Amino acid sequence: MALFDLTGFQRDLLYVIAGFDRPSGQQIKSELEAVTDREITHGRLYPNLDTLVNAGYVEKGQIDRRTNYYALSDEGREALEARLDWEDNYLPREGTAST
Repeated sequence: MALFDLTGFQRDLLYVIAGFDRPSGQQIKSELEAVTDREITHGRLYPNLDTLVNAGYVEKGQIDRRTNYYALSDEGREALEARLDWEDNYLPREGTAST
């Protein structure tokens, strides 16, 4: 699955996961709710996290019997970096040049 095949919500999940050290699903949910000011249901969150795990962008592990953590895989990090490079072609960040 290519990064361009992901939904905007799934890409947002990747960015949040990248910004934390092995966050739990609840931490991811809380962070997105805080920045979007919208409630995110478990029925939306966890199937999308599973999609990212199955696509190889995210690794999933156990914190305890009830709580999982999520971590960006090498493939996920490379995909996000490629996405940022692509975005820079259209909206360069300060200090970068567009082509």
